[in-house]
Amino acid sequence: MKPSLDYLIQLFKQCGIKLSERESRLFWNFHQHLRDKNEELDLTRIRRFEDMVLKHYADCALVPRLVELASPVLDIGTGAGFPGIPIKIMQPEIQLILAEGRGKRVAFLEEMIKTLELRQVVVYPHKVSGSFEHQVKTVITRAFEPMIETLRRVGSFLPPGGKVVFMKGPGCDDEINDSCRAYDQEYRLDRDIPYAIPGTTYQRRLVVFARTEELMRFRQDGEAQSQAALTDPHGGQMRVAEINSPANETFKTFIKVLSGRGIKKHGLALLSGPKQVKEVLRDFPERCQGLLVSSKSSEEIEGGPPHVTIYRLHPELFRQVDLFGTNRGILLVTQTPLPVWSDALWSKGCTLFVPCQDPANVGALIRSAAAFGAAGVVLLKEAAHPFHPKCVRVAGSTLFRTKLWAGPSIQELASSRIPLIGLSPDGSDVASFQFPETFGLIPGLEGPGLPAAVGRQVTLSIPMAEQVESINTALSAGITLYLWQRQVHTPR
Repeated sequence: MKPSLDYLIQLFKQCGIKLSERESRLFWNFHQHLRDKNEELDLTRIRRFEDMVLKHYADCALVPRLVELASPVLDIGTGAGFPGIPIKIMQPEIQLILAEGRGKRVAFLEEMIKTLELRQVVVYPHKVSGSFEHQVKTVITRAFEPMIETLRRVGSFLPPGGKVVFMKGPGCDDEINDSCRAYDQEYRLDRDIPYAIPGTTYQRRLVVFARTEELMRFRQDGEAQSQAALTDPHGGQMRVAEINSPANETFKTFIKVLSGRGIKKHGLALLSGPKQVKEVLRDFPERCQGLLVSSKSSEEIEGGPPHVTIYRLHPELFRQVDLFGTNRGILLVTQTPLPVWSDALWSKGCTLFVPCQDPANVGALIRSAAAFGAAGVVLLKEAAHPFHPKCVRVAGSTLFRTKLWAGPSIQELASSRIPLIGLSPDGSDVASFQFPETFGLIPGLEGPGLPAAVGRQVTLSIPMAEQVESINTALSAGITLYLWQRQVHTPR
């Protein structure tokens, strides 16, 4: 049969779901928009109408019949809105958060919420990590990542009694067993429901883990934090703090400084990666305050500056701050407010102005500025915090080796005496440009590019193949800085 509203209703009925007039209309509108945008956005590789209805819409709509979904519900890795949007259509009263980090899909989701007139639905346009601050009672995910990774991902914000619902295929026993072994105290296997989509041979499985009370009680009888002296391998004494409870105030601070807001408030940040930790301990000891390690880690604790405290965290707590899964020590560093940049503070060479909202792009720009000898970096008001964990992961110790300033909004950026050079796809070829002795370089914002109000005197571009619309803003700036450096060091 040809795709139609009546056929959609019939397929749902075959699955034992009798749609109301409202539900039928919403599913049909959802399908039409998904089909229209699919070629452009690659939202799903299931394209046959019957398969889309059965494997996407009906499968997701069956979930509320099999398990209770306490609200608010967080749908991690929702993609085109699965399972969140079908569940919302069937249960309009729930509060729903759709988490999706890919920009084009975020735009699609926001369009669908508006088109379908869905209430109490928001899009979280980032990857979910320890810095997630929304309150939820249920997490649901469909074909996103291994169970054990999702349980780690939600550990810092899912409350006791909260549930994680996994939509899986039938062969997930190994994942379940691995998760039970890794999180035997923090989660319990609540339900394991094999089922088939009615009227089909499609075998499915719902696996539910419940957050236990144990995590919130980790021996809160005085063992939450204790101080001790520990001899390091080189003969010195180190201060050690044992942290076994998520109620511990120091641990709460560690969680808070995973976000830009927390970093600003507490003046602290976390830095991971063994090479970067070693470099900062060695070269910038005055910025180091603590080293976070897992209490079950066999990592050798090397002596650092005497004022650095070793924080030994319960393994589950350590997993919550170890966002990148390094399983190595994480350095706690101080982060003082950046000096404010003004038009009177120009230094010879290139000053890089950073408006980017993606922390990884901010880190890449700072790293490129350090690599190619820029005079400094000005973080505009739009920019992500330079000590955000994703930024720190990319920039590493160059954060401490580069002059950083806090600047105005990109909309207000102007200079009365020094040329400002913008980067935009419609600019002149950067390869033929003669850079001035002193200038400011301004890459555009992700997506919209350079606002018209920016007071730039010149706009440059990186020539590309015709079929490529644009390249990453951090890559564009890196290429430009490299060409500038070559020009500076090449005799005229």
